Amino acid sequence: MHSGMPATMRILPAPAGTGIQFRRTDLDDFVIEANGRNVAKVSYATSLMKKGVLISTTEHVLSAFIGVGLDNAFVELNALEVPILDGSAKLIVDAILRAGLRSQRRHRTYLRVLREVEIREGDKFIAVYPAEKYTVSYHIDFPPPIGSQCMEVALSNGCYLKEIAAARTFGFLEDEKTLRNMGLIRGCSPENAVILSRTTSEIQNPPLRFPDEFVRHKVLDLIGDLALIGHQVLGRVVAERAGHAMHTALVQRLLRDPSVAELTTNVEPAHELQTVAE
Repeated sequence: MHSGMPATMRILPAPAGTGIQFRRTDLDDFVIEANGRNVAKVSYATSLMKKGVLISTTEHVLSAFIGVGLDNAFVELNALEVPILDGSAKLIVDAILRAGLRSQRRHRTYLRVLREVEIREGDKFIAVYPAEKYTVSYHIDFPPPIGSQCMEVALSNGCYLKEIAAARTFGFLEDEKTLRNMGLIRGCSPENAVILSRTTSEIQNPPLRFPDEFVRHKVLDLIGDLALIGHQVLGRVVAERAGHAMHTALVQRLLRDPSVAELTTNVEPAHELQTVAE
């Protein structure tokens, strides 16, 4: 999406307790763990860095893993940026389901929220509250043709696959020149993003996959960014006009303060791939 460079990604099975690990195959299989300690940049995408080695735009693949319940995997990548594919997580989910999932002997570990955590920046807000299930509530407010959109979803019973995975990233045509001058969106096209115009209040490449596809994609991004906690969440996340920076700020708060959350294990097993997903 941002570098404009071609990339190939493979997702491979990993032993229980591995978590999600990226491997830069173009750099002698250098490993970058998908956790909050390795968060580098969060401008227009979430990037990880370790010892100067970068992996960019990680949120969609990490979101897909949470959505399908994949706990342990090696992600091989031969470039600095995860492929954008169609701008959503659907093709990643489809590849994982084709490969198949299998239960592992170790039970899944969750991060259970014990007390509320709230972060405010002007009219932006993100918080998490104790709850028995992982739910996300998101409100966005953009210029037309998006406007104000809200969504709340519980990540259970296949809701991610039906309601979230296919929602694509989006941007405004009027921002293109500025972003390209910043070295961003050099791989953006109508095939991998919904493109809108503030000037005409129109969608440049209809149709939408959902009437509220924009807020659904923000939910997708949030789930991917919170995957950097390293565990699935037991809590209710509420976001208002937030973005990658606030998402990862919440990750840091949850990891830094042991009084707000605890690790817990239930009877559900962790999962790995049965075979390689490409």
